[in-house]
Amino acid sequence: MAQCDHGEENQSSLCSSGDILANLHSYFGNPHLVNSLVSHILTTETSEQLPSLEAEDSGSHDETSDPMNQLDNGSSCTDTSSALTHMWSFGKMLSVAKLFSAPRLDEDVSSLSLCDEDETAEGERKDDEKEELRISFQSKYIQIVPLYQDYCLQEVKRGVHRLDKTFLSELISPQYVQGLHSRLSPFLSAEATSSPSRLPEVALSSPPPQPIRVTPCTLWHDLDEVKASGLLDRLTPKEIRLQESMFELISSEASYLRSLGVAVDHFYASKTLKQTLPQMEHHILFSNIRHVRAASEKFLMDLEIRLGECVLISQVGDIVLQHGPEFHKLYVPYVTNMMYQEALVNQLLQQNRDFVYSLKRLESDPVCQRQNLKSFLVLPFQRITRIKLLLENILKLTQPDCDSVPNVEKAKEAVHEIAADCDKGVRKMKQIEELVYLEMLLDFGKVKSVPLVVSERFLVHQGPVRQLTLEGTYNSRPSFVSVYLHLFNDLLIISLKRDQRFIVMDHTVFPTHVRIEHLKTEVLSLPPESFLLHLLHSRTGHPTAMILVTNTKADKETWMKLLSSTQ
Repeated sequence: MAQCDHGEENQSSLCSSGDILANLHSYFGNPHLVNSLVSHILTTETSEQLPSLEAEDSGSHDETSDPMNQLDNGSSCTDTSSALTHMWSFGKMLSVAKLFSAPRLDEDVSSLSLCDEDETAEGERKDDEKEELRISFQSKYIQIVPLYQDYCLQEVKRGVHRLDKTFLSELISPQYVQGLHSRLSPFLSAEATSSPSRLPEVALSSPPPQPIRVTPCTLWHDLDEVKASGLLDRLTPKEIRLQESMFELISSEASYLRSLGVAVDHFYASKTLKQTLPQMEHHILFSNIRHVRAASEKFLMDLEIRLGECVLISQVGDIVLQHGPEFHKLYVPYVTNMMYQEALVNQLLQQNRDFVYSLKRLESDPVCQRQNLKSFLVLPFQRITRIKLLLENILKLTQPDCDSVPNVEKAKEAVHEIAADCDKGVRKMKQIEELVYLEMLLDFGKVKSVPLVVSERFLVHQGPVRQLTLEGTYNSRPSFVSVYLHLFNDLLIISLKRDQRFIVMDHTVFPTHVRIEHLKTEVLSLPPESFLLHLLHSRTGHPTAMILVTNTKADKETWMKLLSSTQ
């Protein structure tokens, strides 16, 4: 990798940015994805230079200034690198990374990776619109379907009712229901803090507070087919509860599908909303929610086919297992993308007047039932966790020797694996963001640079320490220089912190070339927080050692434990 001249700041910036671009291409292995990321960094940089929203004509778009067009027309790598370096110099890395990092998805269209959206363009949009029109499944057994947000609210009330019936009437009074309702989604509170005062000209008057009318979910014993069968007289209370629990998987999926329909048909398909956003931001905002809805429809159809075969439901675990692979393929990238959704929505609420105006209009429509966009975007995450709870309850009510138990157990584990992989995907993307952010801040100068964004690498610990130095003659007093350590799972970097950048002094492979040693600090008249760090292979190619001093005894114990660990 090219080395940068520490004395030439501009050249160093270009070099480091170019290296970062190369590393991103190497990591993601997808030029379309990297170009998309870079183009939106350029877009964000341009918006940072604008003095205010009032000076911006959001309705006009000059194709020659479109970053995507500039890339397509072969704009120089130097311009891109300069823009990258300029962005990070303003400390905007975290916000940009959250918006424009993307999971490494399969090339299959169902995963809807960013490059898929770019390559298919308008042709895929037309196909998707046709696909959305074809989704017209109507439940045969469930005629009254609440939004999934209301279904979740009912579950909260049922749980409280089971804990203490005496407080139920007080809890479900209008003011308390509204309070509970606002806590169901982690996204709901963000709207109140989205700085509405910054956009007073587009703020719409909110309707007066009204009590939330929750539509009741259909229960198994309320079905006409169940009443006519006489099963309620023959089954035990526990067997009826089992049927209710399995039927809840069906009724709640119908509720979930209805809410997904609002998200897709009302918000995603809104031409007015689309006109306020670049294509890439529209994709980040809604991710693969259309395909999530299609999967939900197929799942509900199979569940109702099972109910139609016999009103006494035999099992549902096998159906969950059958749809598990499709759920995994769709839910993992969607949930991974959720933190970028939230960051993008918050940014748009603060910076895009047209988006705010259009969104308020859409949210005020009766079809939303006073729910905002964020409550719809979080639905897939809520649903995958709810399915796991429903399967656990079904398993608890099923006789241990029943033939359906193995399928329920396998289904529960499959859904648990989906949730675990969602969590793993979110952690991985945060690690990538951290690496990209740090690489922009590291200045290797004349030290041979190393690519930081490498697969499987992540930051373990970082922090300031002091290095003991001896100046002048033998009798001179020791002094301390502040240095900064970045410890990764396979690399140790030692640097000097200058403002917001880190001037790299040395780096070595960890843990292969790193050793530590306790010091007899009292004998050596050293601070008690001192320890010896050995680098078996330094930037000079020879072993070196340094005495480091931490700020506290706890810091010393932490660093010594981490630096002495082996993988």
